[in-house]
Amino acid sequence: MPVWQWYKGIAPKTRLMLGLGVMAYAGVGLYLSDKAEEKLGWVATEKDKEELRNSLPKIIPIEKRDR
Repeated sequence: MPVWQWYKGIAPKTRLMLGLGVMAYAGVGLYLSDKAEEKLGWVATEKDKEELRNSLPKIIPIEKRDR
């Protein structure tokens, strides 16, 4: 049975609870991962951020001339 058919077959209230549970799990994961990074010392320094900015390609718009 494909997952989509299983999902459509469960009660709407159960689907709502399942969706809210997944969103809550993701939110807690995002919050805890930030705290873990701070405790482990993996926070990006200003030097790291500057190196990242310099490594990104620069996009320069060129205006099209009328013919």
